[in-house]
Amino acid sequence: MILVDVADVTMTRPDRDLFREVSLTVSTGDRLGLVGINGTGKSTLLRVLAGKLEPEYGQVVPGREVRVSMLDQEDDLPSGTVLDAVTSGLSTEIWEAEAVLTRLGMGDHLERRADTLSGGETKRVALAKALLAPSDLLILDEPTNHLDLDGITWLEDHLASYRGGLVLVTHDRHVLDRVTTRMIELDRGHAHVHEGGYAHYLKAKADRDVAAAAAESIRSNLARTELAWLRRGAKARSSKPKYRVAAAKALVAQRREGPARPADLHLEFPTPRLGDVIVELHGVSAVAPDGRELFRKIDFLLDPRERLGIVGPNGAGKTTLLNIMARSLKPTSGEVVWGTTVKVGYYRQLDSGLDPKARVREVVAGPHRKPDWTDARLLESFWFDKDAQWAQVHTLSGGERRRLQLMTILAAKPNVLLLDEPTNDLDLETLRALEDFLEDWPGAVVVVSHDRAFLNRVVADALVIDGAGTALRWPGGLGAWFDQRERGSSAAGGASSGSESSATSRTGSGGATKRVPKGDTRKHDQAPVSKQRSSSTVARLLRAAEKDVARLDKTKRRLEAQLVDARNDHDELVRLGEELSEVSQQLEVGEQVWMELADEQDQLRSD
Repeated sequence: MILVDVADVTMTRPDRDLFREVSLTVSTGDRLGLVGINGTGKSTLLRVLAGKLEPEYGQVVPGREVRVSMLDQEDDLPSGTVLDAVTSGLSTEIWEAEAVLTRLGMGDHLERRADTLSGGETKRVALAKALLAPSDLLILDEPTNHLDLDGITWLEDHLASYRGGLVLVTHDRHVLDRVTTRMIELDRGHAHVHEGGYAHYLKAKADRDVAAAAAESIRSNLARTELAWLRRGAKARSSKPKYRVAAAKALVAQRREGPARPADLHLEFPTPRLGDVIVELHGVSAVAPDGRELFRKIDFLLDPRERLGIVGPNGAGKTTLLNIMARSLKPTSGEVVWGTTVKVGYYRQLDSGLDPKARVREVVAGPHRKPDWTDARLLESFWFDKDAQWAQVHTLSGGERRRLQLMTILAAKPNVLLLDEPTNDLDLETLRALEDFLEDWPGAVVVVSHDRAFLNRVVADALVIDGAGTALRWPGGLGAWFDQRERGSSAAGGASSGSESSATSRTGSGGATKRVPKGDTRKHDQAPVSKQRSSSTVARLLRAAEKDVARLDKTKRRLEAQLVDARNDHDELVRLGEELSEVSQQLEVGEQVWMELADEQDQLRSD
């Protein structure tokens, strides 16, 4: 059954086309993922498909008596309680609404007034309403934003069993790969359709790029031949048909369509050197405004190259912990110590700090000077073209605003990054660029995220806050924690197999601390070989050690190359030499850890 048919639809912005002459048919059983860089019109196309927005050109024909349910980024909730907002206008059973709200982390807020909810809570309630509405066509715009890992897992299962047609925009690559059967990519005004899920889309996109490069090579060779022919002189040309002359000129003038973005995303800014003390938490506890204990007596020290992910259910206190680390919130008890060299960049989830009425170029220049050519160049390197630089912040897409927020933070040259849900609203291209940047960035990173692909790529260790007052450190990152959960082990059991911090050991409820010697960072907790460790634990730690050695080796090679380039700059040579020495020490320790773990694994296999 055809649910909606779109023919030759075009939508524009004041400065350019979003997409043009897009034709698309969605039928029952279709699972469509819509991707594209920020600002290409993904949300606009969803609204056109849902009948919320009339196309400027082209035709949209909905199927007869097709019921459409949509999660729109711009939707507001009706007044009343959370339960009223979800069931308003629907014939849904109360128990069913309660069940879905509970799955999405809103089960404890059923009687709260909808107008008192935070932005993230509002989106979860709106998602529940969209899922509960009877529908033949379900359209979801970034449904995983503001969900915790359990909520995302449940949503995947729900969408996999949905029998109607599904169209969704999401940055979550796991969701795309599991749920979708067809991908639609908006690229420079065109819509490209790829059969299969996200993995098939990546291969098809790569094949398309290769084919385009090959076609350009052929065109270029033909153009050179025709150009040489044209230059042989008027006598030679006079004996040729006029159409040959016109065709040759057209071939020479033809150019391959430029890239969607001019170059790689520029994320490299100078980073001040960190001292021995970074950020330390000593016996830190926090209580929510409603009196609920979020976490108690957390102790850990960040090392200079920390890659820590904070995970846990919504409402467990993850953002609260980041606020405490940033010293924008005082803990209920305990102490936060900052090193004298620390400069924190805090990427907030809900409050970007951007003036919605300011122009983009004014945001970059700041309040104390007028924008100049240096700001324009910086903005261009962050994929803001000339038109976007003059746009007001409120006219930008959600992803463009997040990219602008990231740029202002990095331009301040921090050496410690606190990132609260940094992947929300970012397109996949920006997301991959951010992952590449964080992998080699010389400072410390602490990130709250529910994006599994992002965490697996960026994070070395995970701090798990369970929402019941306990916080445990898991060397090996998110994958190690998931492995443990899948085996049905308790959090207490996981703690005994390696919850010790890379910079802290815990004893009793207070968690006494000890500082790691300089040069002996990150995976020091993995070095001692314990006969009590299981083969799965050793395998997990070995994978983490391999990843760490590869990262340090890559950093060492980069620094060695920079030393060659800086041979005439004495101060830069000194700085790079010190950093290279420290990284070499860390690499030596990491290799030793890896060898000990490999020996332990061999011993377990022989036993």
